[in-house]
Amino acid sequence: MIELNLVGVRVELPTNQPIVLLKERDGERYLPIWIGAVEATAIAFALQGVQTQRPMTHDLLKSILEEVGVAVDMISIVELREGTFYSSIRLSRNGSTYEISSRPSDAIALAVRTGVPIFASEEVVEEASITIRDDEEESEVEKFRAFLEEVSPEDFGA
Repeated sequence: MIELNLVGVRVELPTNQPIVLLKERDGERYLPIWIGAVEATAIAFALQGVQTQRPMTHDLLKSILEEVGVAVDMISIVELREGTFYSSIRLSRNGSTYEISSRPSDAIALAVRTGVPIFASEEVVEEASITIRDDEEESEVEKFRAFLEEVSPEDFGA
């Protein structure tokens, strides 16, 4: 498994499709995953520290898990099949470990809230990653950071 860092979320133009961008912790490859607008908003809010009046779904899930004594250990993007990414959330409680299937966007939204590491299988990274040249990297990362500073829920639509 390869550990990834979350670079951010942005809207890809001209399609206005939200994507989440992950980068190898100890490498040069980036893993872009197209996600839904609701999940993009959830991830962006968590990255920005935005507190909503009422808990969003991922905040509620985190609260439930904490209340029943279940720890989120890590999330993994485990497979890419027919253009669809598959992931799992590893949970533990009282010495038992559980793997729960999840959409990557939901798993990432939970990971951001719980501070757990994000991993991907070598096969997924090999198949779906892109490499951004060093001279492009800073520009791309800065675009993501600028986007995160300016994003609002309306940017993602319904």
